[in-house]
This record gives sequence, C-alpha cells and structure tokens, in this order.
Amino acid sequence: MKFKITNGLLFDPIQNFDKKKKDIFVDGNKIVDPSSEEKKKYITSYDVDGMIVMAGAIDMHSHIAGGNVNNARLLMPEIHKMFVENTLKSRKNNPSLGSSRWTVDGTGYRYSEMGYTTVVEPAVLPINALVTHLELESIPMIDKAGLGIVGNDNFLLDSLSKKKGQSFIDDYVGWTINSSKCLGLKVINAGGSEVFKQRGNAESYTLDDIVPSYGVTSRQILESLNIANENLKIPHPVHVHCNNLGMAGNINSIIDTIEGAQGRRMHLAHVQFYGYDDKGKKGFSSGALKLAESVNKNKNITVDVGQVMFHPTVTISSDIWKQNNAKNFANPNKWIISEVETGGGGVVPYEYKKKNFVNALQWVIGLELFLLIKDPWRVFLTTDHPNGAPFTSYPKLIRLLMDLDYRNSELEKINPFVKNMSDLKGIKRVYSLYEIAIMTRAAPAKILGLSDRGSLKPGSIADISIYDSSKEVDEMFSSAKYVFKNGQKIIENGRIVKTLKCSTISVDTNYDKRIHKNLQKWFDKNYNIKLDTFNVESEFFYPNTFKSLKPN
Repeated sequence: MKFKITNGLLFDPIQNFDKKKKDIFVDGNKIVDPSSEEKKKYITSYDVDGMIVMAGAIDMHSHIAGGNVNNARLLMPEIHKMFVENTLKSRKNNPSLGSSRWTVDGTGYRYSEMGYTTVVEPAVLPINALVTHLELESIPMIDKAGLGIVGNDNFLLDSLSKKKGQSFIDDYVGWTINSSKCLGLKVINAGGSEVFKQRGNAESYTLDDIVPSYGVTSRQILESLNIANENLKIPHPVHVHCNNLGMAGNINSIIDTIEGAQGRRMHLAHVQFYGYDDKGKKGFSSGALKLAESVNKNKNITVDVGQVMFHPTVTISSDIWKQNNAKNFANPNKWIISEVETGGGGVVPYEYKKKNFVNALQWVIGLELFLLIKDPWRVFLTTDHPNGAPFTSYPKLIRLLMDLDYRNSELEKINPFVKNMSDLKGIKRVYSLYEIAIMTRAAPAKILGLSDRGSLKPGSIADISIYDSSKEVDEMFSSAKYVFKNGQKIIENGRIVKTLKCSTISVDTNYDKRIHKNLQKWFDKNYNIKLDTFNVESEFFYPNTFKSLKPN
C-alpha cells in the first residue's frame, strides 16, 4: 500500500532534521523518495499539520520475556491486575477484550500505543532460549531481540581457567549467540553468581576477586568476552550488568569497569543502580557526578540509566547474589530465588516511595545522570523494566527531562533530607525533542546495529510515530496520534486499530564449528541433556519469525 504523511514536523537526528516540515512517502513496508511524477500516485494521505513525527521508538533494555519474567507473573498477580486497569487504555479494542494481565499481548499493545516499535529483552539464559523466543514471538505489534547471558557459565570459566586461548573463547561465544538466536551478549556480575553459589553472601565482589575453583577474576572474564565480541564483529558492544549492584559505595565498581574496558566499546546497563557513593551521615550518597564525568571522558562507553520511579513494581534479575540480598526488603513479603546450572535468578517485589530516603536518592541519582552525561548519543532512556519502574513510566520520565518547572515541583515532594542534599535542584538543563529522538530512536538503532530503523530517511522500514504537540509532554508520549509498523497503521488516536505479528532479530556470527566437539564432550561429562537442547530451531516457529543480521 502507498500513502503519504503531510505537513508533519520531523525530528530525525540521522538526517539532522530538527522540527523540519517535510512530507513522508511510504510504499509497502519502506519509506521511499518518489519522483515528482510518482508522487501523484500516493492518493491515501494523512495530514498531520503541526504534529510531531519521529521514527518508531526503540527500547534497548526491558525485561519482557523469559523464566524470571514468568516467575514474576506467577508471584505477583496483583501487578498484572494493576497493569491492565491502569495502562491498557485501549483494551476494549484488543482481541483479548481486557483479559491481559501483564501478558505478552498486553506488553505489545501498550508499547505500540506509546509509539515504540522495537524492544530488546536483555537477559536470555541460553538454556531457556527456546521458551523465551516462543514468548517473544507471541508479543504482537513490536519487533524484538534478545541478549544472550554469559559470564557465569561453567564452560567459559573452565576454558579461561585452563587457558584455552582467545580464539577458543571467540568460538564459544559465537556458538552461544547463534544457538540462542540473540542479537548480542549480556554479562551479569561476571563470575559473581558462581561465587555466590560456592560461598554464599559476601559484602562485595571486586573486578579482581577470584572465582573459587577456577582461579579467574571478573576483570579477566569481561576482557575476554569484550575481545570476543570485537573479533566476532557483533554490532552491539558487550552489555554489562556490573558487580555490586545496589550497594553503597559501588560507584567504585562501575568506574573500575569503565577503566577496565581499556578503550574498547562497552555498554553499561541500568547505571543508576551503580551511582551510589558512601558519604554522609547515612553512608549513602550520590555518585552521579563522578560517574557522569567518567562516562563523559571515556567515549567508548555507552549507558542506559534504569531510572527509578515511584511505583510498586517487581524486581527481576539473573544476578542471584543481588536478589538474595534484596529479598529482605520484599514488599509484599514474598519472593523467588532460583539456582540452576550456568544461571538462575530472583524475583523480589518492591515499592519505591517518595519519602523513603534511599528511594528518593535513587530517583535523584537517575535524573542527575541523565542531565550530567553530555552526549545524548551515549545515554539511553530505560527504567530497567520492571526493576526501576514499569516501561509505562517513560512518558512521565521524558517530561521530567524536558520540563524544568515540572521536575522542580516533583523534587519538592520527595524526602526533604534528599531534596536539600541533592545537586538536582541546581541543574537547569532540559532535553529537547531532538535529543529525545536521539536517545529513544537514532542512538539505540545505531548501537544495536539496526541500520534499517531509528530514522525517517528513505530506505528505512516504515516504523513511524506521530504525536499531538498540543498535549503535555507526558500525555503526548503516552498516547500516540498514529503509529505505523512496517508501513501498516496499528494505532490511531491512541487506540489499536490493527494487530500485527512482528519479527525477532538476531545476529549470525562466523565461528569455527569444531568447537561443537568440545562442547559435546563437556555436556556428555557434566550434564544429562544433549547439546542440541540449546539450539533454537526455526521449525518451532511461524515462518519468517526470525530476521538475521550479519556481523559488521
């Protein structure tokens, strides 16, 4: 189908369009640049005079599928009820007729209503990859991708311990990515989960602490995986969940990690949870300025923030160590901790409260990081859904970044001790719509290697979000006027008008297949499952579910 979008105000950093009035032409699933004569054939037209037009938004870190997510659904049915009652505004138009309870369909519907068209699940445990992908396939309206978890897997630790060599590690990583059909690597507390399994709780775990039984350090694990990522030419840098998440003084851990990257590209996830210093009477203070200065200095580093918002939520993570500590603060008092081979995880419900000292400081630290990190191409808008807040909080978060008066009014409502000690009140910076387009569209597409999206340029897939600029920022981004996915109109006036099955994106790496013999030998010795169990086979999915990228 051919159609045109006329008189819109385009915000497209890839083309340096900052509120540029320009028409868009769509033919099939692509944005095109037709000749003057061909333009006459575009009869169907959407006049969006004065409205804001952006590419479909991309969320690069949101827990939307997999074992921990499903455990959270089972543990917290009240959250599911709240999800549908408070956020699925268009449920009467959905095929589910309002029956979603934080389900796969509800996730896709709400993301699309906000103008999002691509979402990355950042923690795919390889042994659970098949089930995770079956769930991702069922999420409608948005394209998906996953990041494969490595860093505590026994085969990797054994290979490093026995000094098998970098090429051997490269091949193992390549097999992991391909067999799990993931887009990149996720490292969670490198070596830390194995330390916890063998020794139980400890006060902290530094980059240079030794993993028992293997004699390797977290630093060595990260370095070898980072080099493997480069050697395999995986577009997305290693996506790192650092050590000592949530602990006072962990600012030193993340700065050590940045320095340990040695100039190599590295992406640090939900950095708000690492922006904690240990100064002051309470032994807990903001390290946002230190962290922002380090990120600003090291151009090889990108971050997503993982902003805390004041909501009841449920935290989910494959960082068993962290979640085992967090269970003492569960609200309500119920939790799940699971230890399995080469992984595991925890589910702990929690409520962030404005008057709570720690929660208020977490909220402040996240905003300070957004505002003190100078380059919007290297900082990404996330809440680490659902750990800091549900993804449905994004519109309010965007308003906090764009509206100084609103931000200051919200600052007045938090814990007074935090308000008075915070540097946030003195920061006058506000984000522009152009910068929001960078951090939610152009930059995520670039860092993920998704060159076909994040832009409105000809040749891009026709993922287009249109917003009514007469509304307040948070209301505007909460409910798009129109959303087009692959050239098909799926949202109109904030309501779903068409459901759409979309794709899951992976990268197809090149590695030496002789590693399979070593892996099979390892599995035969240590497990009672076959190596093929790890392979995500296309035969279990609908045709054209997967879209594979080549390394670049």
